[in-house]
Amino acid sequence: MAITFLRHGSNGALIAGLIALALSSAISGPALSPLWILVGAILFYASEYVWHRFVFHAPPARWPGLRALQRRLHYDHHAQPSRLDLLFLPLWFLAPVLAANAALFAVIFGVAAVAPMVFGVGLAILYYEWTHYVAHIPYQPRTAWGRYIKRYHLRHHFISEEFWFGVSNPSFDYVYGTCPEPKAVEKSPYVRDLFGEHAADGLR
Repeated sequence: MAITFLRHGSNGALIAGLIALALSSAISGPALSPLWILVGAILFYASEYVWHRFVFHAPPARWPGLRALQRRLHYDHHAQPSRLDLLFLPLWFLAPVLAANAALFAVIFGVAAVAPMVFGVGLAILYYEWTHYVAHIPYQPRTAWGRYIKRYHLRHHFISEEFWFGVSNPSFDYVYGTCPEPKAVEKSPYVRDLFGEHAADGLR
């Protein structure tokens, strides 16, 4: 299970990067302040909701190249939620996003905060990817929280794509009112086919 997780998406590279950052800090690099690590993680959890709801669920772009990216990053995952090669964030997407975050952190919080904040973001992404992975494989989590968050996320895939955007953290769904009672939501015809993008594939 863990080996499969490491072999897909950017997970292995992300873990290697976090280890390298920790070793660098331990030897002679910048200190990994726990406070800045926590701030980085919190900022990721805020952005998780924003990316999922407003970017990954954005309407199809007119430009074919951008539309292809939308399909790979999220539309195809809804169409085939059990496919592991569509489940995780690809390295070609994650690396520039982390680089942009690092640059933004440097401007806003100062250079000294960059390493620990990126470390915090990386840890939060790993938790996000693991939670997402467990939600989509035939595995029953051992903890009550794990079972809850798995059920929570699968509502987004099998009831309605318009609610339950939190993958590893449902907090912002409560803030923005996107966590209704499942029985009150009618099943969406587009939950497996965002914006009808896969109609021609016979998935609707």
